[in-house]
Amino acid sequence: MTLATLLLFAPPPGAQGDNRMIISFMVQMALIFAIIYFMMIRPRMQQEKKHKERLGQLKKGDEIVTAGGVIGEVIHLKDDRITIKSGETRLVVQRDRITDIKSGTPSESPATS
Repeated sequence: MTLATLLLFAPPPGAQGDNRMIISFMVQMALIFAIIYFMMIRPRMQQEKKHKERLGQLKKGDEIVTAGGVIGEVIHLKDDRITIKSGETRLVVQRDRITDIKSGTPSESPATS
C-alpha cells in the first residue's frame, strides 16, 4: 500500500469527538424514551389496571355506562356478559365494553338553591 492509500483510511483528526457525540445521542434518546414512558405509557397502564379491578368488583345495582353510550343498572352478572336494565329495556353487554361504573343506585343530583 502506498502512503496516500493509508491516509485515506486513517481516522480523521477529531475521531475521539465522534465517540462523545454518539454517547451524547444515546443519552438523549434514553431520556426521551424515559419521558415518554413516565408521561404517557405508565399512566395509561395504571388506568387500565384500575379499570379492570373495578370491572371485577361489579355487582348488582351498580349504574354503568357502555362504550355505545347506554346507561343502565346491572341486574345480572355472568362471566363475561352482564345484563343491564335501561329504562324498560334489558340488554346483555360484554363486560369489557363497560367504560364507566357508578357504584350503588343512581345518585341524585344535589338540589340547587
